[in-house]
Amino acid sequence: MLPIRIILHPTDFSDQAQHAFAAACSLARDHGSRLIVLYVRAPAVVAYGELGPVVTDLVWTPADVKAGLAGFHLPDPGVEVEYRVAEGEPAAEIVGQARVLGANLIVMGTHGRTGLGRLLMGSVAEAVLRRAPCPVLSLKSPFVVGAKEPVAPADELAPV
Repeated sequence: MLPIRIILHPTDFSDQAQHAFAAACSLARDHGSRLIVLYVRAPAVVAYGELGPVVTDLVWTPADVKAGLAGFHLPDPGVEVEYRVAEGEPAAEIVGQARVLGANLIVMGTHGRTGLGRLLMGSVAEAVLRRAPCPVLSLKSPFVVGAKEPVAPADELAPV
């Protein structure tokens, strides 16, 4: 197994990102790794309507980002964490930061959009998966611990 020294956790402050942060903290603790939390401010979106261009800033203000990053509570105080903010296209910035930092692993949440939503919104996680210089762990939701009903093995579900 390759040593994991630097873990990059990109966040958009969503629930999925919070679950991925918990997993990243656990991995950092278990491997004695440094954890870097990255928020990427996307550029403002310009839409054109009947009255001309309308700038829609869909990103958080710097104060919101600072408050959001301060809201990350470490489950283990022994984990070394660094917070960074970048500006640009999220997937490109995440991949670029992973290269610059020499990250050994990227742990990120994914919204799991499919169909039209994915076509229109794109998938930052998918773009990072395709271009990352290191392994990427993408999580949609937290792990289910203590499930009440066991899942049958695949051969019992669909005999061949």
